[in-house]
Amino acid sequence: MDSAQMKFPGRSSLELPKMRMVRQSADIPPAVDVLKEIDREWNRTKEKLSIAPGASVAICVGSRGIANLAPAVAAVAAWLKSAGCAPFVTPAMGSHGGATPEGQMEVLRARGISEDTIGVPVRATMDVVPMGEADGIPLFLDRLAHEADGIVLINRIKPHTNFIGPTESGLIKMMAIGLGNQMGAEHYHRLSVVRSQYEIISTAGKELIRKSPVLFGVGLFENQRHETAAIRMALAHEIESVEADLLKTARKCLATLPLDEIDLLIIDEMGKEISGEGIDPNVVGRDVIAYGAQRPLPRITRIFVRDLTEASEGSAVGIAQADFTTRRLVDKMDFHATAINCLTACAPEAGKIPLAYESDHEAIKSALMTLRPSETADLRIVQIKNTMALMTLLASTACLSELKEKPGISVDPDDITLTFDGDGNLIPRNLGE
Repeated sequence: MDSAQMKFPGRSSLELPKMRMVRQSADIPPAVDVLKEIDREWNRTKEKLSIAPGASVAICVGSRGIANLAPAVAAVAAWLKSAGCAPFVTPAMGSHGGATPEGQMEVLRARGISEDTIGVPVRATMDVVPMGEADGIPLFLDRLAHEADGIVLINRIKPHTNFIGPTESGLIKMMAIGLGNQMGAEHYHRLSVVRSQYEIISTAGKELIRKSPVLFGVGLFENQRHETAAIRMALAHEIESVEADLLKTARKCLATLPLDEIDLLIIDEMGKEISGEGIDPNVVGRDVIAYGAQRPLPRITRIFVRDLTEASEGSAVGIAQADFTTRRLVDKMDFHATAINCLTACAPEAGKIPLAYESDHEAIKSALMTLRPSETADLRIVQIKNTMALMTLLASTACLSELKEKPGISVDPDDITLTFDGDGNLIPRNLGE
């Protein structure tokens, strides 16, 4: 017995099917020059704006891992200053960052956004101002945004993890959830237990835009390579239509798994910057949150998630989508941050920790015990980097017949064996994009 087997007994008893490297191709919109696009959109929009000299403007920024976010925010801030305004950046991220002003400013710093990088002050508060109600839905607005003479929203437009509608994750949601701080985010998620979440967020967001001094929104769209592929600036009354148009494009470019049936999905990492739920339900077809949207495909029997990204800053909300995980992921969890996110989302179920093992080998061996009766060669196993990086993945040979029928799929001819290091953890592969 070699030293690796001595260190990790029982390795030889794990039988896994041969794998193949699979590459997905797609019609990928080209990346754009972010600064040129901001300049073009500003010059197209500026004459329609009514901004008094010296007006304070709150530039509202979220917590997601958005490509080119800092340069876009800096460019918008520079144009506002050139127009004689006094802009500042404020977080619009609900309860993220531990639901504290300091924590939210730290999240912004981790995204490259600070007074030094943007050139304007960064201010944060968790205070909100009641703004009445719409259709029985109470409205809340961040105090700093409320006190400003103008509001600018900057966010990526993409499909949401929990609901489906003409607008999902973007500027309208940022207005309702992001600028509602913990109070608004918590209330809207609790209300989602008994009302449609799309209806709640859409109604609240649009009414808050109408009642507040929103100057414009900046919607960013990313292609399958997570490059900025479009930027649209929309005046307050244009936000809904512009966001709906960008969402249609974003939905067409949403990376998905190329298989409808999977026995075991191995995910190398999960994280808040990858998806609001760490693991994107749009990709895996699961949503453990009680009010989440139901998706028929793909059908995945078991999910094993191996690690938590550093950028997630300890928040493992959505970990419950997995059936198996590792102790190293659990050890990286910040219980307080995870609990705050789960409770604010009225989804304690999203923080349930699955069976956690000391090594990948132990977790996979246990997962195989819970699959349908089959021969090893018949198992449909897929390994991905994360649910945002799906252009290159590993799939077992039992998946090949279905993959051959899919357009835009190429399969490498060589078999690959999943191998483990001396600690029983999978040796990394070049997955992702």
